[in-house]
Amino acid sequence: MTTDAPAKPLRRPTQGALVLVGMALTVWWPAFTLGAWGTLFFDQLLTIWVAATVGLLIVCVQPRPHRHRVGKILALLVPSLWLTLAFVLRNETDDLLVFIVDLTGIVVALIGAPFTLIVLIRIVWPDYGSGLSRGQRWMLVGALAGVMLASFVLGSNHPAFLTCEDFTISGNSEPPGCVHNSDVG
Repeated sequence: MTTDAPAKPLRRPTQGALVLVGMALTVWWPAFTLGAWGTLFFDQLLTIWVAATVGLLIVCVQPRPHRHRVGKILALLVPSLWLTLAFVLRNETDDLLVFIVDLTGIVVALIGAPFTLIVLIRIVWPDYGSGLSRGQRWMLVGALAGVMLASFVLGSNHPAFLTCEDFTISGNSEPPGCVHNSDVG
């Protein structure tokens, strides 16, 4: 007769782990596409704009005092600024202005997405991070930066593990430098 030890209860994921997973899932694809295609797609930029705009509206209408409200408002306005510049400079022929708008779009996607997520998480979950030390918070930021860098490197080196057909069947266009199945092996 054997006696089974009682099963250990499953630990609930920490708040930080849940936030990190959500943020990593948000930033990996823009970083990959920047590596593979050398650009960010409009749907990624507009998704960030929508999230930032909703966050902006929430921050603006909150009745209770909100810490760093003006800074959050200004930061959440960056995606709208990018979109406004894109409209205003649409027919502009000055390459420098077009470059600035494109660069702003990349910054919005790569930096704006994590920041927008943090602001939205703090709005929906006000006590997030109250149990995390400064070191743990920096570790989460480092892990997220690592995911973004790894995704960019994977996108830049897609021919090593993906074929043109992999991109086509998933509904994506073929990035520059992709290899066809017939060219592999």
